[in-house]
Amino acid sequence: MTVNGQELRRRARRGIALDGLLPDAFALVCESSRRVLQMSHYPVQIMGGIAMFEGHVAEMQTGEGKTLTALLPAFLRALPGRGCHVITVNDYLARRDADWMRPVFSLMGLKVGCIQSEMATDERRRAYGNDVTYATAKELGFDFLRDRLRRNASPDNTPRRAFLPTQGDERPVIERGHYFALIDEADSILIDDARTPLIIGLSEPNEQWTVSLLRWSARAAARLKSPDDYSYLPDRRTAVLTAAGRRNVLLAPKPRLLDSVGVDGFLSRVKSALIASHGFHRDRDYMVRDGEIVIVDESTGRVMEGRKWEEGLHQAVEAKESLPVTSETAIAARVTVQRFFAQYVHLTGMTGTATDSARELKSSYRLRVTPIPTHLACQRVGLRPRIFATLQHKRDAIVDAVEKSHAGGRAVLVGTPSVEASEALQVLLESRGIRHRLLNARFHESEAEIVAEAGQPGRVTIASNMAGRGTDIGLHPEVRDQGGLHVIGSEMHSAVRIDRQLVGRAARQGDAGSFQFFLSLEDELLRCRSQEELTQMRRQARPDSNGELPERWLTFFSSTQRYLESLHRKQRKLMLRTEQTNLKSLTQMGLDPYLELSDGI
Repeated sequence: MTVNGQELRRRARRGIALDGLLPDAFALVCESSRRVLQMSHYPVQIMGGIAMFEGHVAEMQTGEGKTLTALLPAFLRALPGRGCHVITVNDYLARRDADWMRPVFSLMGLKVGCIQSEMATDERRRAYGNDVTYATAKELGFDFLRDRLRRNASPDNTPRRAFLPTQGDERPVIERGHYFALIDEADSILIDDARTPLIIGLSEPNEQWTVSLLRWSARAAARLKSPDDYSYLPDRRTAVLTAAGRRNVLLAPKPRLLDSVGVDGFLSRVKSALIASHGFHRDRDYMVRDGEIVIVDESTGRVMEGRKWEEGLHQAVEAKESLPVTSETAIAARVTVQRFFAQYVHLTGMTGTATDSARELKSSYRLRVTPIPTHLACQRVGLRPRIFATLQHKRDAIVDAVEKSHAGGRAVLVGTPSVEASEALQVLLESRGIRHRLLNARFHESEAEIVAEAGQPGRVTIASNMAGRGTDIGLHPEVRDQGGLHVIGSEMHSAVRIDRQLVGRAARQGDAGSFQFFLSLEDELLRCRSQEELTQMRRQARPDSNGELPERWLTFFSSTQRYLESLHRKQRKLMLRTEQTNLKSLTQMGLDPYLELSDGI
């Protein structure tokens, strides 16, 4: 019997259980992709497809073909016609995957849409109306919040009018429910991004005294001395004023424009200025672009367009950088990542590094992790980490290692934690005459091209984080013969998963490859430690003539990484618990729990 997409769709809509349709559906997908893409599914990819259909997170290593694997469960779950969302980490990957897979879905009788950030409302509605929709988690979440605001819009409520449907539009809601979501780089979206809720804000005009207060606070904070006036807690990114510090703030000369500001107003703004000064660093946490503060994502190294820090912190950073101060925003609607994805009837995902977060994925999302074996045996070789007393000694050693691999004809990928670190290495490589390509938040438009060419002979690529890059590094035959891609980690990140994502770029699909980490006691990872503790550790260090320390120092870095992972996990758990409490109480009161101004609507 010949099976086609229309026949399978009819069966699904007659109520036949999808697990009974799985063999025919998967067989159709495999044959369609072979005909259209000239790509056949490996047995391990079919295993991954089954795991995701059953609602697990499939852990598939980098280069194992996750995009092709996603076709299998996406097609099967799309058959009932209730919508299927395939979620990626950025607009580029959403568009690329939608364009790549559209001909396969089309052959099977399904239509594909794609959400992009610049789309108008009607375009979004049409994209959501297709059988399969590719989008980022951010766009899906914001469209969900806009729909909530549209449902609750009232002509008498001025703050809501910005979200009302356009005139003559009788269908204000653009999403058509949350039936099935398949998340690529699931741990990046469900874990890393879960510390920051999605928020739609309403701008509040700046008063002249507000700007004056922010600028005065930045100057006042710069005059305070630690520890006499304040303590900064780097692990929690917060500052505490001492009694002497509060007295100095309140007694400091102030412009007449601030006569109406109360004690709490001065103290809270100075506290924000201290946090902006000590906790948020240019070219690491943010960049200045065209006179504006642009936030850089810690886990991916990408700019977060349109995002702002909350509670006046964004304005404090602008004042620190002597930039025009933008308006603060009042929250109109918000939702955490956990609550948003809890709405889906069926949720699944795939990533190369899920086992490190298996416990949290199960407790927060009820998702089990299923490791999928590689198609070919992994040939990756790990070299012992090297640890140095100072940043300069470490960077010199990295350049030496790059020069050695480069001379041997190998391709080298150097992963850095920030824009600042990547550009510091760039200067050293240029001084040695080593040609290279730089990939950081300043050059994100060239990301796919730079990553795709990173496997050419003698190619050196510096990249600030590789989480969720989504583009395969194809190895030139000469590089494969010389030992494959060599990955250098210039620092450990705040989570071991991000380190594994970088390491996973080497030795994909059975290729040869190697990796090595270079660390120092001045690394960004250690900034969460107190200054007193770091000073003591550096006194205890006994480096050799090259500034290198014994390998036993690795335990200090590993314990710091575990501490940060635990801290961030607790922050996510607290946010989820708070959201659940609010959800329950507001629902009992008959209010929309996602809207901050629900009363009176």
